[in-house]
Amino acid sequence: MANSFFNLALLIIFHFSMPTFSEKLTTILTDQAALLALKHHVIQEPENVLTTNWSVSTPVCNWIGVSCGSKHRRVTALDLTGLGLVGTIPPHLGNLSFLSFFSIRNNSFHGRLPVQLSKLRRLKYLNLGNNSFSGEIPSWLGSLTELQRLSLSLNNFSSSIPLSLGYLPKLEILSLSENQISGSIPSSIFNISSLQGIYVRNNMLSGSIPSVPRDLLSLEVIDFTSNNLTGPIPKDMFNHLPNLKTLDLSYNLLSGRIPTSLCRCKELQILSLSFNQLEGSLPVDIGNLSMLQIFYFGGNHFEGEIPEQIVNLTLLKVFDCPDNNFTGSIPHQIGNLKNLELLNLAINKFAGPIPPAIFNISTLSIISLTSNQLSGHLPSSMGLRLPNLEKLYIGGNHLVGPFPTSIPNASQLSILSMPYNYISGSIPDTLGNLGNLKKLNLEINNLTSSGMSFLSSLTNCRGLESLSFGYNPLISGKLPGSIGNISGSLEEFYAAACNVKGSIPTEIGNLSRLITIEIGGNELTGMIPSSIGALLELQVLSLRENKLEGSVPSELCYLNKLAFLHLSSNKLSGPIPACLGNLISLRYLFLDSNKFTSSIPSTLTGLNYLLILNMSSNSLSGPLPIDIGNLKVLTSMDLSNNHFSSNIPTGVADLKDLTQLSLSNNKLTGSIPESLGDTVSLEFLDLSRNNLSGEIPKSLEKLRYLKSFNVSFNRLHGEIPEGGSFGNYTIESFKGNEALCGASQLHLPSCKTTRKNSKANAKLIIYIALPIASIILATTLIIIILRRDSMIQTLTIATIGYIAPEYGIEGIVSIKGDVYSFGILMMETITGKKPTDEMFAGERSLKSWVTESISSPLNQVVDTNLLSGIGKEHVATNDCALSILQVGLECSVELPDERLDIKEIVLKLKKIKAKFLKDTELIRQRGNHSFE
Repeated sequence: MANSFFNLALLIIFHFSMPTFSEKLTTILTDQAALLALKHHVIQEPENVLTTNWSVSTPVCNWIGVSCGSKHRRVTALDLTGLGLVGTIPPHLGNLSFLSFFSIRNNSFHGRLPVQLSKLRRLKYLNLGNNSFSGEIPSWLGSLTELQRLSLSLNNFSSSIPLSLGYLPKLEILSLSENQISGSIPSSIFNISSLQGIYVRNNMLSGSIPSVPRDLLSLEVIDFTSNNLTGPIPKDMFNHLPNLKTLDLSYNLLSGRIPTSLCRCKELQILSLSFNQLEGSLPVDIGNLSMLQIFYFGGNHFEGEIPEQIVNLTLLKVFDCPDNNFTGSIPHQIGNLKNLELLNLAINKFAGPIPPAIFNISTLSIISLTSNQLSGHLPSSMGLRLPNLEKLYIGGNHLVGPFPTSIPNASQLSILSMPYNYISGSIPDTLGNLGNLKKLNLEINNLTSSGMSFLSSLTNCRGLESLSFGYNPLISGKLPGSIGNISGSLEEFYAAACNVKGSIPTEIGNLSRLITIEIGGNELTGMIPSSIGALLELQVLSLRENKLEGSVPSELCYLNKLAFLHLSSNKLSGPIPACLGNLISLRYLFLDSNKFTSSIPSTLTGLNYLLILNMSSNSLSGPLPIDIGNLKVLTSMDLSNNHFSSNIPTGVADLKDLTQLSLSNNKLTGSIPESLGDTVSLEFLDLSRNNLSGEIPKSLEKLRYLKSFNVSFNRLHGEIPEGGSFGNYTIESFKGNEALCGASQLHLPSCKTTRKNSKANAKLIIYIALPIASIILATTLIIIILRRDSMIQTLTIATIGYIAPEYGIEGIVSIKGDVYSFGILMMETITGKKPTDEMFAGERSLKSWVTESISSPLNQVVDTNLLSGIGKEHVATNDCALSILQVGLECSVELPDERLDIKEIVLKLKKIKAKFLKDTELIRQRGNHSFE
């Protein structure tokens, strides 16, 4: 009987326990299924943790990153931090109903967060930081009422902060930094009494900072850095934050004054208000913040003096207030801040001496007092008590007195910058003791150095990257050969205008990492050393204003990274190396004020990214490059004061970014191209002192930015345009052109008869060109007849430029040779150019030039005095001139047998004359309609 009762009891117990076992079995399988779904959604895992460890053959609670509760054996924590996982979050994770800790930070999960995660009602810690999640921050996060820490930082979340986050009653940490969140900060956030820290830096939040309506005794950190917040800081904000330790509002658009209530935050350790639009003076009560360690408030509009009460901030490590309007002297009390590590008062209006006590703060690692109005001497012992000093910036002041010889005792110095002062005395050779020195800037002072011996001492500074000592007029001597032994890390060498003499040492080529060399404005002589060609990292080379001689070494063409080449104002000579056209990185090329000869190498027009070109004041000659328009991004070109000839290339119109163009004082001919009016950015144009002819194109009226214009001392004629900027120019822009007429304020003749005179001048080709051609033709015919009748050769020696090729080879004068000479004479008559002009050199001749140019706009070929007609008369004149030039070319072909017979020449010229007279008569009868 007892056994039967016992068996019945077991059966009842087993029966009622079955649902519990079934429920447990079902839910742990649900957790397992949810995690396997996550594994399936991971498409990349560098460490193969899930692949090798998350297996159905292993209990879920033993999987890496998974923790289970001891009571229910359900998954309570999932931590997959930093495994490099790539994938998305499946909705199945919402079935982990016992999950309280969830972290997948530092991975590459992407996509949106599934709404099913809102079922994780036990969740206390959620960290999805440093992934690639996108979309809005889900409002359903507000339903996770147990949440204490929420981090969505370093993702791509957008839109605004949901109001629902302000209703998480137990939230302690809210981190939304480094996203693309916009909108305002919900005021409800400051209703969470448990809040300890709010981090929303580096977003696009706007609007004002919400007020704090109640005491938040737990709040220690507010970080709103790098947003677009505006308006003042709420005045009473800090009345309710007694335990605030960090306040970071930097890099916003906040305005107004610092609320006096801030000084009630007695626990404040970090205060950063930098780079806003705050104004006023610092509160005197700032001294009450006795726990303050970090103080950033640079880049604002603060003014007045630094309160002396700052002496109370004895724990202060960083005092940073650059770029404000502080005045007065630097408080000497700063010297009592014995924990100070960084002192930055740069870019203010501090005056008076630097308090010597500052140089007794042994903890200092950075001192920056740049760009103030500080004066007086530097303490001679300033380097003796700064064992931790790494960076010293005191440039841009009015400091005087000798260079402190104790500075080299600050053995940790890596940056010593003291330019723009009046410091005098000798640069100590002991600077070489600064073994950690990376940057030394002593520019623009009154320093001296006997034989530049300090340079040799710097060879001990093996990490030196930048060396500047230019504009110290009392330094003199030669650059020592030991310069080549200075640090192999040296990237910048500035030694301009400090009376350096002698030649540039060839050893400079040893400094293989140099990026910049600036040694202009000295007394350097000799040649540019070819060893500079070994500096393959060089981007800037300035040797301007010296006395260097000889040619430019072709080794410079090895410098493929060179962007800035400045060789102005030397005595360099010879041709400009054509290989400079290989320097495709070149942006600025200054070769002006030297003795360069020959023509501009055609290769230079291949420098497609050149911004500034200056070759003025040399002895360059020949034509301007026809393809100059290839320099598409050029902004300034100065070719003045040379011997350039030929026409202005029409391709200059392609230089749409050109703002300055000077071609003055050359021998340029032809007319000013109409196309010059297409250089729409032009501000400065100087074409003075050339042989330009024709009229000033009306197209130049389109140059609305043109401020300076000069075409004086040319052979221009006709009416000066009155539109655009022309009303702003004086007679100085046009004098020396006797045939110009224009507005009365220019004191030039009136242009009332211009149209009549233009019509009369349009017929010059009849009354001047054709009669001249007829006289030449008659003379030539007489000579030919005499030769034919007497069967003798002329004894006249032919003139260079006119002689036929066969005369030059065989010395034979023939009728065909005279036809050749006659063709050249016709081309000379029509173009106004002699075959012996300077522009015709080498393979280039009058004949080849006409052949090349005859298909271009005619006013680039024909003497403009023959092309002053208007309307249809101009067209008729063009046709006539073109026909005569064509006859000239047919007369001057290379092979004598292919030249025209003299009877054919006479017939062709008569036909040309008859057609021209007929055309002009028809024009006169029908009326000449202007084509302007």
